Amino acid sequence: MAVRLRKPVTNAQRGLSVDDFSDVTKKTPEKSLLTKKKKRSGRNNQGKITVRHQGGGVKQKYRIIDFKMLSGEYTVEAIEYDPNRSARIALLSATDGKKSYILSPLGLKVGKKIRFGEEANVATGHRRKLADLPVGTLIYNIELNPGQGGKLVRSAGASAQLMAKEGELVQIKLPSSEIRKVSADCMASVGTVSNPEYQNIKLGKAGRVRKMGKRPTVRGSAMNPVDHPHGGGEGNQPIGLKHPKTPWGAPALGVITRKKKKPSTKFIVRKRKKRRGK
Repeated sequence: MAVRLRKPVTNAQRGLSVDDFSDVTKKTPEKSLLTKKKKRSGRNNQGKITVRHQGGGVKQKYRIIDFKMLSGEYTVEAIEYDPNRSARIALLSATDGKKSYILSPLGLKVGKKIRFGEEANVATGHRRKLADLPVGTLIYNIELNPGQGGKLVRSAGASAQLMAKEGELVQIKLPSSEIRKVSADCMASVGTVSNPEYQNIKLGKAGRVRKMGKRPTVRGSAMNPVDHPHGGGEGNQPIGLKHPKTPWGAPALGVITRKKKKPSTKFIVRKRKKRRGK
């Protein structure tokens, strides 16, 4: 994939960049692997807005991705675009004609054979148990519990690294720099998630954001005191002295929200690095 800059014919296109989709080999999705995707615009079952700034957007259908891929040999038929995620997806076909979608790794080509399970090699796209992979391997789509399906490292350009093995557990270094213990029986795919240039795309104008299903956001400092803790004051006022808060008064902007007594905390060897200034 490559990012293509648009000519600044209009003000909106100055600085705007788009995906050229050069790595996509098939435009129409597999019908048998599609399902409806109903939009709720941030509303719950009572019709009340529980998540702000959601609504509208281009109508989409959900591609059914197999995040488990426990065993078998498949052939890559196509690399496709998925509107529901930042990474590309790969259409696979088995010898019996069964088709499925997986997260496409970087460098995967049409026609390549991919194996899953005990027969898999340590090669891009193959999937095996963490216990069978050598230390230092770059991995993605990692399970948290055996047989659950991949939960970690699924966004475009992301990869984790297998750091050490300790009996029934292994240590993996996540993209956030957090080092975490996971069961050695969990499965992971070898390689890096495709579409690493996704982070360089600049939307450039509000219209593209609206097509993604995001509605406008009003700054709290532009509101009145009755509407937001940051509101009020004459002219532009900073929020630093007010201790950043959500509209409902809860601490915001960099505050750790993880529960102190969460059971899985014991599996974290090293916490992720804090953002600068936090």
